[in-house]
Amino acid sequence: MSSADRTRVAPELRAATVAVVVVFVLNGFNFASWAARLPAVRDALELRPNQLGLLLLVGALGSLVALPLSGMVVQRLGAQRTVALFAVLNVSGLLVAATAVSLGTLWLAAIGLVLFGVGTGVWDAAMNIEGAAVEQRLGRAIMPRFHAGFSFGTMAGAGLGAVAAWAGLPVLAHLALVLGVSLAGVLWAVRAFLPAGTHDEHHDEHGGADGAPRRGAFAAWTEPRTLLIGLVVLAAALTEGAANDWVSLAVVDGFGTSDAVGALGFAVFVTAMTGMRLLGTALLDRWGRVPVLRLSAGLSLAGLVVFGLVDNLALALVGVVAWGMGAALGFPVGMSAASDDPRRAAARVAAVSTIGYSAFLAGPPLLGLLAEHVGYRQSLLAITVPVLVSLLVMKAAAPLPTTTPAPTDTFAGPGVEPGAAERHA
Repeated sequence: MSSADRTRVAPELRAATVAVVVVFVLNGFNFASWAARLPAVRDALELRPNQLGLLLLVGALGSLVALPLSGMVVQRLGAQRTVALFAVLNVSGLLVAATAVSLGTLWLAAIGLVLFGVGTGVWDAAMNIEGAAVEQRLGRAIMPRFHAGFSFGTMAGAGLGAVAAWAGLPVLAHLALVLGVSLAGVLWAVRAFLPAGTHDEHHDEHGGADGAPRRGAFAAWTEPRTLLIGLVVLAAALTEGAANDWVSLAVVDGFGTSDAVGALGFAVFVTAMTGMRLLGTALLDRWGRVPVLRLSAGLSLAGLVVFGLVDNLALALVGVVAWGMGAALGFPVGMSAASDDPRRAAARVAAVSTIGYSAFLAGPPLLGLLAEHVGYRQSLLAITVPVLVSLLVMKAAAPLPTTTPAPTDTFAGPGVEPGAAERHA
């Protein structure tokens, strides 16, 4: 490639990288803005733990229905239009739910959360597919840093949520303000995504990509490696999702403290997770995927046991730190593993995302049903079971020996060799 070509392509790739970070940040921000206000939602709608769990479960159904189709949606619309369209749906659903909270109307809240679930799930899958494409072109395992952006967004959302709760700001006023700004940011950022067609699976005269037989839309669901990666992501997603939905309530009810302190507990979790994600690329470079995933599982187990069993709030928050660090890397590493072969990345990321989000969205509400009988903190100990199972299948996330190198006709960035993704993933 000529120097002129490098100068032309490099800014586009850097802009796409920044754009992916921004949409990750804002996705996490929207989610945490809602999650941080769950105590106020519960009180306004006068819900018991099992009722709140069922409400969240109903909202999760939207994502679970939409996610399996997300890969085809991205291939049809492109990541840019997909993220923009489903970010609008995400924000619209949250505003409907917040309106329902102000009116005390449970059925309307359920409708809003279904819309929110569809928007969140497809937006998330699309931004991970875009992130995988950027990662392949950069030739570096930077997916943890994209997910650190998500965590920074949750930190900001949780922090502003704590301030809003402390100030007694109504949920609707709070969300209308912050989500309007967030949506404007998404629509601005997606303009810098990679060119349309990046995520297409091209077919030759034999019908398949690179001469392989044509594969059905759901072929990734028949691949044992993809399904095992999905189990690893499932455990990590449940570990993270349970904290997003329940840690603030568990702190409030488990230790008899205020809503503001509960929101602070959630902020401690996302801060610990963010820090670990920032370390993720260096850890993966040094130790590789499987040892890092095992370390993450160990931290999750230790943190959950401490938080669930100790009676001292300060010590429990130490457990929250370990829990957050352990939850940090499973999802981004799983996305990288699913996208090792860029020709199949969209379908495989869609499959793994669906498995992960099944746990991320449906698992926490089911824990709410358990919390009705044993309490919020003790119900969270159930997460240790899938974490232990994931330890048995983590070798599936090891890089493929035939991983396709980064395209040689794309500038990989200063000081990065083409094909470095195989070594660093």
